[in-house]
Amino acid sequence: MSEAFFRDLGLPRPDHNLGVGSGTHAQQTAAILERFEPIVADLRPDLVLVYGDVNSTVAAALVAAKLGIRVGHVEAGLRSRDWTMPEEINRVVTDRLSDLLFAPSRDAVDNLRAEGVPAERIHFVGNIMIDALMTALPVARALDAPARHGVTGSEYVIVTLHRPANVDDPATLGELLAALEALGKERPVLFPVHPRTRERMGTSPPGTSPPDPLSSTRRGGTSRPGSGLRLLDPLPYLEMLSLVNGASLVITDSGGLQEETTFLGIPCLTVRPNTERPITCTQGTNRLVALQRDAILAAARDGRSRRPPAAPEIERWDGRAAERIAAVICEGERFD
Repeated sequence: MSEAFFRDLGLPRPDHNLGVGSGTHAQQTAAILERFEPIVADLRPDLVLVYGDVNSTVAAALVAAKLGIRVGHVEAGLRSRDWTMPEEINRVVTDRLSDLLFAPSRDAVDNLRAEGVPAERIHFVGNIMIDALMTALPVARALDAPARHGVTGSEYVIVTLHRPANVDDPATLGELLAALEALGKERPVLFPVHPRTRERMGTSPPGTSPPDPLSSTRRGGTSRPGSGLRLLDPLPYLEMLSLVNGASLVITDSGGLQEETTFLGIPCLTVRPNTERPITCTQGTNRLVALQRDAILAAARDGRSRRPPAAPEIERWDGRAAERIAAVICEGERFD
């Protein structure tokens, strides 16, 4: 998937690719530590800038900190307060290691201050993901992905699910798939299936004749062709953004989509008990929903009738977060 992001966002090719693939959290983190350290030791940069909350984030920050090199964390201060989430551990550890903490929202600033981070390290720069979205949106709209998928002019739902808590347990995944299949009887449901989720569902690779994609998870259940639930391969960023932009509803467990749908003014149901992005619920279009078939269906029906009229104006979600980060690093500016 990284290839699609380089292509779709017009990013230059990296000078160094660590080549760390899938594996357990320990395996990924250890591989990044081992492969990133000699690069940093050789280059001796003034700053290592890390983003987000994945294993590479905390591993790169740890390497830099141990080598005495300053660390900057983009998307600092987000907290779900759910220690069962590996991402929460990564966020907290990375923030403790960082010299510059670039917060995307006021609540993130408040979290860092409550944890005792010195005020001079914290910069409220805004949400860099919105920078990317605003840059890519005109091209995504021009793709007209809804037409390519045959859903132009109709209300349809986009789904992404990949978190272990939702897809690793067969009964839990079965409950989700049952909800999606039921919703698919009311309107088209497009579900680009994450590789992790596809593995749990027991589907075959493209080009083969897969078994019923729901039968391995829903005992005794079948995927009814007329239900409207369509399982897709993972989509490139621009095509996915084009589909999200035209959707009547998004169902997800992803953090980024909570923010994108809020900016676009599209109702979003996040199938999780908590979120590290509460601003998307208090000021945006996001709503947390229980992992239960009836709860998901009820929220989906309610969401369709309450589509927000326009994108909200969340402070500093204006496409200029990257400019502010550059100003802090290169010119020593402050953003409170």
